[in-house]
Amino acid sequence: MSSSYGKVLRITVFGESHGAAIGVTMEGLPSGQPVDMERLDRFLVRRAPGRAAWTTARREADRPEFLSGIKNGRTCGTPLTAVIRNTDARSADYAPYAHTPRPGHADYTGAVKYGPSGDLAGGGHFSGRLTAPLCIAGGICLQLLEAEGIRVVSHIASIAGVSDEGDWPASTAEKAFPTLSDVRGGEMQAAIEEARAHSDSVGGVVECAVLGLPAGLGDPMFDGVENRLAAALFGIPAVKGVEFGAGFAAAELRGSQNNDAFVLRNGGIATQTNRCGGILGGVTTGMPVEFRVAFKPTPSIGREQRTVDLRTMEETVITVQGRHDPCIVPRAVPCVEAAAALAVYDALLERRIYER
Repeated sequence: MSSSYGKVLRITVFGESHGAAIGVTMEGLPSGQPVDMERLDRFLVRRAPGRAAWTTARREADRPEFLSGIKNGRTCGTPLTAVIRNTDARSADYAPYAHTPRPGHADYTGAVKYGPSGDLAGGGHFSGRLTAPLCIAGGICLQLLEAEGIRVVSHIASIAGVSDEGDWPASTAEKAFPTLSDVRGGEMQAAIEEARAHSDSVGGVVECAVLGLPAGLGDPMFDGVENRLAAALFGIPAVKGVEFGAGFAAAELRGSQNNDAFVLRNGGIATQTNRCGGILGGVTTGMPVEFRVAFKPTPSIGREQRTVDLRTMEETVITVQGRHDPCIVPRAVPCVEAAAALAVYDALLERRIYER
């Protein structure tokens, strides 16, 4: 299924943006693993809407309701299902676009694929709203990884041409605006506000690192760690690119510049630099796995845009109303961490099967 991910740890995300609820089912979780619900709630708040000037005014509690798979704060080993009730949807805001697809959204492609039976209000199943259940699953995996000494950290690398600066890798999870530099964060917020004032939007880049992974995780060809991470990350709406290590910049280097020399460090093998992003041949080197994720500007903007009326097949003009983020990047940071945690934990569980 297109909305399922994983091999040993299998998740399925379900629901629509304006439906009764959205949710996730996780299969393959080991039994007896502790889940700190308060910590999970704090993680979900980082993604939730309506809590800052740079987010949509739609306000949802985003408190998960667990229907199965957890008992007395520990996983049961059976399928875990959690739902989030939608309480602040305004489907009437989207009625004008039922036959005039919004540029940059999946309205047109969704209509082609699902026809009149599809529920596309608020973006339907294509909506960024579906990252809430993704964060439930990923938030649980983050806790299970940390119990094994593996951490996932991230920050906003850039928004609207403003780049972050500071010591990296480092966590920004406790910050209201997740940048290493508060000064750069302030400049990014100003750029977001400037776009909002002109009924426009901006995009940006999130940088993420997985720390503490052992060497030897992953496989060559089509099942490498890059492949697994990319598949999960592209499940986040609005992601348009993923690069590992030096990424596209490596194409401008010579081999003598790009290669990471092997060295002895603390009694083990490491690399002097990390342009490969901690992965060679799809397999982890033991260095931090580092990657960047590019997000497009929010397509819902308050400017006139050209589209086609699907009933009359005539060109027309629309101005998108409703509640939308002028920049989704700040709320996307925990989504990137969640997707990375899912991919890494699934790979770890698979390796343990082969080690038995």
